[in-house]
Amino acid sequence: MRPDFQTLDEVTRRLAAAVPTELKTAREELEGQFRSILEAAFNRMDLVTREEFEIQKRVLARTREKLEALEKRLES
Repeated sequence: MRPDFQTLDEVTRRLAAAVPTELKTAREELEGQFRSILEAAFNRMDLVTREEFEIQKRVLARTREKLEALEKRLES
């Protein structure tokens, strides 16, 4: 899964904002490093997008309905 770059940018900005303003040049450098570290960490994780998750959730629900229908037919 490719990381959600919008979320990655938001997390990066929040981390950089936590750095004191007196360290402005370091803050900008840290923001780039934060992004690289987070992107690498997300790439190593076996994650799926919300869209992929929702699709699989719907597939599972349909499968469950079919299974329940088959079980009812067997009971009859």
